[in-house]
Amino acid sequence: MNSVWPTRPLGALVTITKGRKPRRLVYDAQGGAIPYATADFFRNGKALQFVPTDELKNCVITPKGCPVLIWDGSNAGEVFVGQNAVLASTMALIRPEDSILEEGFCYFFLKTAFNKLNDGTTGSTIPHVSKLTLAALQIPVPPLAEQKLISKLLFKLESAIAVQLRLAAVTDELKRAAMRKLFTHGLRGEPQKDTEIGPVPESWEIRPIGEVFEIVQGVSLKRNLSDGTDGIPFLRTSNVYWGHIDLSIVSRMHMPAEAIGERWLRQGDLLVCEGGEIGRAAVWERDESGITYQNHLHRLRPLDTGTANTKFTAAWLEVGFCHRKVYEGAGNKTTIPNLSRARLAELSMPLPTIEEQREIVAILDAIDRKIELHRKKKQVLEELFKALLHKLMTGEIRVADLDLSALDSSHTPHVAA
Repeated sequence: MNSVWPTRPLGALVTITKGRKPRRLVYDAQGGAIPYATADFFRNGKALQFVPTDELKNCVITPKGCPVLIWDGSNAGEVFVGQNAVLASTMALIRPEDSILEEGFCYFFLKTAFNKLNDGTTGSTIPHVSKLTLAALQIPVPPLAEQKLISKLLFKLESAIAVQLRLAAVTDELKRAAMRKLFTHGLRGEPQKDTEIGPVPESWEIRPIGEVFEIVQGVSLKRNLSDGTDGIPFLRTSNVYWGHIDLSIVSRMHMPAEAIGERWLRQGDLLVCEGGEIGRAAVWERDESGITYQNHLHRLRPLDTGTANTKFTAAWLEVGFCHRKVYEGAGNKTTIPNLSRARLAELSMPLPTIEEQREIVAILDAIDRKIELHRKKKQVLEELFKALLHKLMTGEIRVADLDLSALDSSHTPHVAA
């Protein structure tokens, strides 16, 4: 790491203490027991086990704010901010010399060193951080006041990212609740009736999917896969998620266009996974031609556009497969479960009027836009964090040169003293 600041070996500025597993653990915090801090504890903030007070004298307790590393395992080198907890035996406490090195600054430096520490692990059975590699890392040492400014700003960014992640998760749960409500009660305040797919509004029809949609299975690869950027693009099951299609990686195949036949996608087509997570469904919303799909996907196209809306049907399939579980056992009984065309065609689905279908889709689309907004904000903040992390740590830019007033200081979880 090239730095305008002077650098020193990390081992000269920190004390490294490996965690120890207590002889006895309990499952609640009664009697002053404190959390047993594994990597999962730091990731999700929930303690599953606690250490009773009579065991604490034999343990390594992490001070709040002090960096801790995963020492053993495939994620060796990953760093967290310490809490008041007993450190697990698979982790290590990194305690800085506080007259020279601020805890938060040390934590963020260790974030930049993850790849070096993880790639340099030792041990043939269980990989673990090399203490020599860790101690030899050259850490920039700006004045303490600058370290505190840097860590305060980076913590603020981390907090803002966490806020967007939480908001996306909360909005996603709101969507799930809305879907359960909408597909049970509808929008017209009608009485309900019991059906083979569960309670639905009284006026809704229940019909087999094959009576509502043309179902066409995709193209078999038959060793026609392209290894480059030439050929016909096609979608796989790995492109289809619940409610959206991911085009970050699109495969291609060598096949005459005439061999595709009727399997070209049109805007509004519904794709349903035959294999993997069977039933996973999303609508092809792009207005472009020249793309097809593999034989592990079914393409559904309404027989009558005045009867069925594909986005409504995609949402129902998510409810039916994931929430209500009315399609449990829908796959054919083979070694690898699959949803054949015949089996998909006979599954029952609800059919309100096309107007009510569109209104339900509009509600769910509005929630989706909110989820996507939080995801995009999170992505922008993550990119900003990555860009600033290296430049601030090395002194390439200074905190005083930045205007990040848009970040709400109330989201900062750690403020250096």
